[in-house]
Amino acid sequence: MLTSKQRAVLRGMANGIDAVVHIGKDGISPALIKQCDDALTARELIKLSVLETAGRPARELADSIAPELRAEVVQVIGRKIVLYRRNKKEPKIKI
Repeated sequence: MLTSKQRAVLRGMANGIDAVVHIGKDGISPALIKQCDDALTARELIKLSVLETAGRPARELADSIAPELRAEVVQVIGRKIVLYRRNKKEPKIKI
């Protein structure tokens, strides 16, 4: 679990990054989970963009994808989701 201060630091860091994964009409598929997992392993902090064709609200998608990835939902604003998962072998972000 992230504390509110840690979450605030991560929100600030996420402000400058672009979305690396887009969730569309297929929703949460195994390929999307794999893509997010690889991105989290490499970057620890990723931003996802929920397209209008997704058919579900961003908060609902965030709450269902985070447990599958063993990640923390840092923030959901509009159609953007920010996820964080610490890399146990080579941590890049110190919070």
